[in-house]
Amino acid sequence: MATLTCTASDLAPLLATATTALNATALSEFLCRRFNTISTKFSDTTYAIDNTYLLFSAYLVFAMQLGFAMLCAGSVRAKNTMNIMLTNVLDAAAGALSYYLFGFAFAFGAPSNAFIGRHFFGLRDFPSVSGGDYSFFLYQWAFAIAAAGITSGSIAERTQFVAYLIYSSFLTGFVYPVVSHWFWSADGWASPTRHDNLLFGSGSIDFAGSGVVHMVGGIAGLWGAVIEGPRIGRFDRTGRSVALRGHSASLVVLGTFLLWFGWYGFNPGSFLTILKSYGDGGTYYGQWSAIGRTAVTTTLAGCTAALTTLFSKRLLVGHWNVLDVCNGLLGGFAAITSGCSVVEPWAAIVCGFVAAWVLIGCNKVAEKLKYDDPLEAAQLHGGCGAWGLIFTGLFATEKYVNEVYSGRSGRPYGLFMGGGGRLLAAQIVQILVVAGWVSATMGPLFYGLHKLKLLRISSEDETQGMDMTRHGGFAYVYHDEDDPSIKPEFMMRRVEPVNDASPA
Repeated sequence: MATLTCTASDLAPLLATATTALNATALSEFLCRRFNTISTKFSDTTYAIDNTYLLFSAYLVFAMQLGFAMLCAGSVRAKNTMNIMLTNVLDAAAGALSYYLFGFAFAFGAPSNAFIGRHFFGLRDFPSVSGGDYSFFLYQWAFAIAAAGITSGSIAERTQFVAYLIYSSFLTGFVYPVVSHWFWSADGWASPTRHDNLLFGSGSIDFAGSGVVHMVGGIAGLWGAVIEGPRIGRFDRTGRSVALRGHSASLVVLGTFLLWFGWYGFNPGSFLTILKSYGDGGTYYGQWSAIGRTAVTTTLAGCTAALTTLFSKRLLVGHWNVLDVCNGLLGGFAAITSGCSVVEPWAAIVCGFVAAWVLIGCNKVAEKLKYDDPLEAAQLHGGCGAWGLIFTGLFATEKYVNEVYSGRSGRPYGLFMGGGGRLLAAQIVQILVVAGWVSATMGPLFYGLHKLKLLRISSEDETQGMDMTRHGGFAYVYHDEDDPSIKPEFMMRRVEPVNDASPA
């Protein structure tokens, strides 16, 4: 490759040639080579910056697995801590292999049909222009295991280990990828980036996955928990609810903050690139500004939901509950995930406020139906995720929709923003098809595991706790028999006064 240096000594020999025409030709060729070299360098730099941004976002989303692990551990009883921690590790490990072998191909294996991808199995012939680079694979894998992590919370404290392995591989290798193909691949039948035949002229806008990730994980967990039934002791003989509280509020709060941190890769990172200008360029405003706005809307929705939950639960039950606030915060994040890039910050506050009440309402319904979900995962991710899709159909703005989904004029936008009802119709279609698809796939899977006696553990194991019966011991060491400080020869004894007075 030619160097970028260009000095007068380079041009002088050209100007001293025989004819003016030859001089002009030679000079033009010289300058063009230099400009082409500069252009190539800028292009390479753009790819490098965008890939670095996407990799950093992937790391943030992957860090959410630690948040899920802490949240789950704190929300279960101490006797099941090792079990739930191990399932979170396996969601990532088993999900990596299944997504590598099958999931990514089903999701983004272009060119493909409108239903499912059909290239890049095992990342063969990858990277490519149509499929992206390795950073894109890593980012999408982090999303896939997030969906599996949501499901594990719903069926915690009573599920056999082998069931986790089976459902996690199936969810990340087939169920979730098909949904992400429908709404995120350029070939998907309901994708807003589809080149033609857009659903209702719009496609469904689920920017970072209120439906694709959160509803998929939440509905899968719903079917698992329904088929398994509630934990022993969750409802008494008269059917009244009995709280089986998690053993560590500290871990719940830690997990919530880790998830909050990771959400800044989840939502803003879904732009996939950062170095893109809007319009003619040359101004301070570009995709980098949209990324910042998306981080702001994400923050406002979560914080509003947290405060709404705090005061609402204070009125309903009479005390301030940090666990409820944490779940409310996450419910706001799950809701804003769909429309975070296409709504104004003030609308995000509306989203968070309603999301808090959606979660409270879903929990009331779950209690009435004797549905047991230790982490409220189905209510939080399924219910708030569905609300997030509807919210986008109501509040998406024309300007932001055209910026984020450029290349097609006259796109429908939010009903309340004057854009008509076509986008809202597309959003409702997504809710229905996601619920139907996950129910048609994960429901039979959990039912089959139940019939094969591979789903729920025995009542004896559940009573004693899976840490002791399945994992070799408790997660916490309350005393150590090898500690010499508690052995008899090292124990402290009472010191009697000594009379040093000598006899007279």
